[in-house]
Amino acid sequence: MSFFDRLSNGWNIAMNSFKVLKENKQLIIFPVLSGLSLLVIIGSFFFLTWKSGIWDDEQNLIPSNSMGYYLIIFGIYLVNYFIVVFFNMALIHCTRLYFRGEEVTVRAGMQYSFSRIGAIFSWACFAATIGLLLKVIQENVGWLGKIITGLIGVMWSIATFFVVPVIAYENLGPLQAFKRSSLLMKEKWGESLAATFSFGLIQFLGILAAGIPLYLIGSLIHPVAAIGLAVLGVFIVISIISATETIFVSAVYHNITGDPVKHLDLQMVEKLFEKKENK
Repeated sequence: MSFFDRLSNGWNIAMNSFKVLKENKQLIIFPVLSGLSLLVIIGSFFFLTWKSGIWDDEQNLIPSNSMGYYLIIFGIYLVNYFIVVFFNMALIHCTRLYFRGEEVTVRAGMQYSFSRIGAIFSWACFAATIGLLLKVIQENVGWLGKIITGLIGVMWSIATFFVVPVIAYENLGPLQAFKRSSLLMKEKWGESLAATFSFGLIQFLGILAAGIPLYLIGSLIHPVAAIGLAVLGVFIVISIISATETIFVSAVYHNITGDPVKHLDLQMVEKLFEKKENK
């Protein structure tokens, strides 16, 4: 199958994922809550540390590359991974209910994430540790470190493609979940992740379509209003795409594990993630 065939399939699967979101509009609340939670928690952290003078260069309380500095970076990574996985898992569980023909509620998704909070925290610690190691390499090995961490970052994103549903439904530790997600991807991905490219393209076009008009409208009122409306438009677009991507991941995962999936062309999903044939 050519790249353009896969791109077409990825686009169609993305559109089918949008249909699921359209029928369950309440699912958009999960990426919205995720984004707001990150903004509030990390924003509050930086505000408090700034007020305390920790980042004051003159006092030099926590210099770069010190143990304290890396502990703060680890804490930020930990919070980020925990919040994102928590709300993504809630969304994935809601899609599972939908695929099974059961009632879909925000409460059911949140309750399920709370029931798996130990597994979520364990994964967040594991992922934050990996992130910290990459940060240390990036800051201490010069330009070579940036190249190395960039390549590892891409491989990490591919390998962890299925990690949230794996953590949600398979009783595995962080390392085993990483290996399981990698195995699923290795067995099922084809010549390209055309769907991911499609989502990226849709998000880019959506940001242009929403951000620019809102900015122009706001500029008629006040420059601050222009920026505020543009940021709001971008946030909404990103939230919609994030929710749809998570629905896509859930659909493919449940297809792989043999669960029924509604409103998606399963043959198309299989083709998109089919294993390369040996020549």
